[in-house]
Amino acid sequence: MKKVLLTSLLFLFITLSFSQGYQSTKYGVRAGVNISNLDFDPAPIDRNLHRNGFYFGGFAEFSISESLWLNTELQWSAEGAKDEQWKANYLKLPVQLKFVVGQNLSIGIGPEIGLKTWQSSDNFDNFIYSGVGGIQYTLFEDYFIEARAVYGFNDMLDSNIVGPGLEAQQFTIQVGVGIKI
Repeated sequence: MKKVLLTSLLFLFITLSFSQGYQSTKYGVRAGVNISNLDFDPAPIDRNLHRNGFYFGGFAEFSISESLWLNTELQWSAEGAKDEQWKANYLKLPVQLKFVVGQNLSIGIGPEIGLKTWQSSDNFDNFIYSGVGGIQYTLFEDYFIEARAVYGFNDMLDSNIVGPGLEAQQFTIQVGVGIKI
């Protein structure tokens, strides 16, 4: 049920972004570092659960009003844990509502869906559903720095492979830079 609800919300945001007559549209690229963590239940012993990786992607922002924007992205992200058995990379589609709260400051929140593009083992499901929230500060007219937190809503592990009883949810922090073209 969660998957259906999150997918429906994602398509609603995308549909709204293309159905409205926006005052302004901005495009750009962003990249940075990930610090991802797998939270296992029950917790495994003797594992380094953090993985430092990177992300990069492109985005389009659509103006809804002067202080509200719809941000859609397509990004690639290296995630999982440091242990070779628990590494995975994803192609992700985050969709955020961004609120301008100051002259150079904005915050965003929304859903994210990810498709597994590579894994070190067959432990992972093909799709992940997450929530993303972040803050962005514009340094110059088109350059910005950002920080985000991404929390996975579903169990990332394929229960047919790892067996019942072991579940993992992912939490990722992203810190990076971007430019609006």
